[in-house]
Amino acid sequence: MVLKLITRLIFCGLILNQTVFSEAKQPNILVFLVDDMGLMDTSLPFITNKKGEAEKHPLNDFYITPNMERLAKQGIRFSNFYAMSVCSPTRASIMNGQTSARHTTTQFIKPESNNAGTYGPQNWKWSGPEQQDVFLPKLLKSNGYQTIFCGKAHFGPVGSFAEEPTHLGFDINIAGCAYGRPGSYYGKDGFGKSGNRAIPGLEKYHDQDIFLTEALTLELKETLTKAVKKDQPFFAYMSHYAVHSPFQSDPRFAKNYKSDSKSLNSYGTLVEGMDKSLGDLMDHLNTLGVAEDTLIFFLGDNGSDAPTKNIHGVFSSAPLRGKKGTHYEGGMRVPFITAWGKPNSENKLQKTMPISEGRITQQMGTVYDLVPTILKLTQTELPTSIKLDGMNLKTHFNHKSKNIERDFLMHFPHQHRSSYFTVYKKGDWKIIYHYHHKKKDPWNRIELYNILEDRDESDNLASKHPEKLKTMFDAMQLSLQQSNAQYPLNLEKSGPLKPHL
Repeated sequence: MVLKLITRLIFCGLILNQTVFSEAKQPNILVFLVDDMGLMDTSLPFITNKKGEAEKHPLNDFYITPNMERLAKQGIRFSNFYAMSVCSPTRASIMNGQTSARHTTTQFIKPESNNAGTYGPQNWKWSGPEQQDVFLPKLLKSNGYQTIFCGKAHFGPVGSFAEEPTHLGFDINIAGCAYGRPGSYYGKDGFGKSGNRAIPGLEKYHDQDIFLTEALTLELKETLTKAVKKDQPFFAYMSHYAVHSPFQSDPRFAKNYKSDSKSLNSYGTLVEGMDKSLGDLMDHLNTLGVAEDTLIFFLGDNGSDAPTKNIHGVFSSAPLRGKKGTHYEGGMRVPFITAWGKPNSENKLQKTMPISEGRITQQMGTVYDLVPTILKLTQTELPTSIKLDGMNLKTHFNHKSKNIERDFLMHFPHQHRSSYFTVYKKGDWKIIYHYHHKKKDPWNRIELYNILEDRDESDNLASKHPEKLKTMFDAMQLSLQQSNAQYPLNLEKSGPLKPHL
């Protein structure tokens, strides 16, 4: 009798422990980042009309992305989600929750040298994060997470501390290095082994008839299988090299693209290959039985770089103006979708962050919102000394929540397609400030747009709305000051060139 009682107590204790463990279980996180993917590089519409309804445009009919559509049906997508206009600043913001003006990785990192530009601040953080810096994977690792990196890293130049993702808190690094683009997407070319952009760690695929996007997907699937066998949650960061140049055709999808432009057709295959990777990973999470417990974030790192010659006009991002590297909407707005891998309203983890299914929101989101959102969901503490610029997006994952007016700051004191500028957006209004401009007309130095009324940014309102211009300029200037921004050098004398009306 005593033995039975003891046995029963032990059994009840085990059940209690299992229940407590289940209730305390943390969610898995999958961040799926696509290189150079703009808002219109998909069959899934992100542009909305004034009623907040998604509307299709011609580019949506060119691309084929059924798995993005599938993910969107399971969750919510943002029509107004902002990134920096080039990759390295965005990639830093995703990892540290700060705007580029604050973390000062303000230009894309050139693997071999400092590319500050002629008048750019030479001490911008071109070497990437350092050992004492706090990055998202380091924080999650300290909270019991397995941290997995796969794909394009581009966190720091050759020889820097940040060149190796495991230095930043990742337990595993698959193919990440200093390079921002592959030497080749083809396994038969060894992914560039004969040139200076060879992708490391994928030697077993060399000389095989396989595309880089597929090889990375296979590697991450295998790693996730091993990760699930361990008694801890995972944070997986799939950072595809696609759809960055070189625009090499993925033969699996070549038959689907028949435009007059060979390079644009190749770009289309890169997009579809990326989409297949997304679907394969979603399927694999289901197979592993962890889809319900995995939150997926899908996003691009800057505007589209589809192979077109018209840089500042409307084409590759139509109906938006501009593309990657520009200060217009086509250079900064990117796709963003979040969803649970398998929605289930009864799942305890999903109750902590409920996500509306099949919805689109006009609420503004930014790349520096991922850190506070993920930290809150995973109950991971942030050191009190760290300043975040982002916000927890939890309330906006529910379509019933009201939009709030918030701001977005992108600071680029360097030379590129658009050079030496700051963009500040608040609500529907956007100001672009040019630090160096050859024309004497001050309204060419400052641009002001109402994006809701003028989404292709064709009507500069700077001279027509002086009061609004002053309000936006003052808010921009304050945001820069609070971020301790670095400024380009003055053309005429030494020292920084700060904004002035």
